[in-house]
Formats: sequence, C-alpha cells, structure tokens
Amino acid sequence: MMGWMFFLFFLLCACQGLCVAFARPVFAGGGDGRDLFWVLVFSALGLGLYAGAVRLGEKRWPGELAPRFAARELLLGLLMGAGMFGLVMAVLVGLGFYQLEGPRLASPVGAVAQAITSGVMEELLFRAVLLRLLTRAFGLGWALGLSAALFGLLHMNNPNATLMAALAIAVEAGPLLAAFYLLTGRLWMSIGVHAAWNFTQAFVFGASVSGVVTHRSLFVGSPRAGVSEALSGGVFGPEASLPAMVIGAGVAVVVFIAAHRKATARALELHGA
Repeated sequence: MMGWMFFLFFLLCACQGLCVAFARPVFAGGGDGRDLFWVLVFSALGLGLYAGAVRLGEKRWPGELAPRFAARELLLGLLMGAGMFGLVMAVLVGLGFYQLEGPRLASPVGAVAQAITSGVMEELLFRAVLLRLLTRAFGLGWALGLSAALFGLLHMNNPNATLMAALAIAVEAGPLLAAFYLLTGRLWMSIGVHAAWNFTQAFVFGASVSGVVTHRSLFVGSPRAGVSEALSGGVFGPEASLPAMVIGAGVAVVVFIAAHRKATARALELHGA
C-alpha cells in the first residue's frame, strides 16, 4: 500500500513540476498564452496518468474522477472558493489589517495558470493520493492529520514562508480541501475551491499567494504597516492570517458534518477495495 502511494505521488510530482515550470514565468508577468496552454496540457496529463495508474494498479475505474459530475461540482467549487476568499479579504480590510489600491486593467492569464496548477495537481497529490491511500492504511482520522500536516510542510519551500504560515495552511487549507473531497467522494469540488481561492487571491485582490508575489491583478493588496503578521498574514499572504484560519477551519467543520451525514467518508475508505 505505502509503496503504491509513493509511486503515484512521485509520478504526479514529476507532472506537477512541468506545470510549475510553465506557470511560474507567466505568473511572474513574463510569460504568455503558450505557457498557459502547456499548463493545461500537463494538468490534463496528470489527470490521465492518475486515472490510468489507478486502472492498472488498483483494477478499478477511478470514481473520484467521474466525468459526469465534473461540470457541476467544479462550478460549485469555484463559486465557494471565490466566495470564501472574498469573505477573508472583507474581514481583513474591514478590520483595518489589509489595504487595497485600484482597480486597474490587468491580464488574468498568469493567475489562471497558477490556479490550474495548484488546483489540479495539488488536489491529485494530497487528496486523491495521500488522503485516500493513508485512509486505507491507517483510517480517516490519521489520514486527515497526516495529509494536512504534509500539505502545510510543503509550503515551507515557498518564498517568505514561516512556521506560522505552514501551520495556517495545515489548519485551514488541509482540512478544508479534504472536507470537500469527502463530501462528494470526488476531486472536482476540491479542485474548484482550491483554484478559485488562489485565483481570487492573486488576480482580484493582488495579494501574495502562499508567499509568491502577484504581478498582474485588478487590485493591489498589502498588509497595513504596524499590523501583526498573525493578523494580516504578512508577506506570505492573507491565507497565513488568523481570519483566514478561522474562516477556513469553520467552513471545514460544516462540510465535514455534511460529509458525515452523507456517509461518503466511508465510501472513500472503500475506494479500491
């Protein structure tokens, strides 16, 4: 089981590396539509590699990528991800922790490339592979804790990362995205939430995304001088802020309760059985 998990994880890591290689220049303001095209190609390749590997290695069709649910659940995820991050920024600005300048004209291509890369590839890695297979190996409780902790630690490699930022990601984003996966037993909604959260953060509000500075955005967001990093997120970005942690964890609890009532958490444990 663990060997299979590591194989899938590193197979998809290679694909994610290709996505990041094309997404980084366009997100930094130096790429163009061709880079976005290759991000789309390698993201689709990642989905295909996962589906093919599961079919061959686990002798089943991956229900977590069932195409007939994709459009509806992606759309719902996109709406919820944008709405949640909009709420985070409303709280930060309303409490005087953050400031916005603008609006201005800007191209969304870079933010779209980054959002697709993180939304598709990170959900494949951390929800479809780690959360699903750790659940089969150790049970859902351990799997949730381990996958969230690893998701937070991954972000320690990002620019301007701190232990507080990694903790914030582990507390808010890991459980939140896992909850949406458990709610449906499929990846589409968590992909939508993840992608829209990052896109709204970058393109709409011009805030740093997990420590990576945004160069093209409708507004330019920044922490107010003198405000504690714990309250504003500092240079890492708003998702390292206390309001983001509270909102993310709060929504996660609500979605976990809904998932429990639908009993899809049990279905996840049976994937591949």
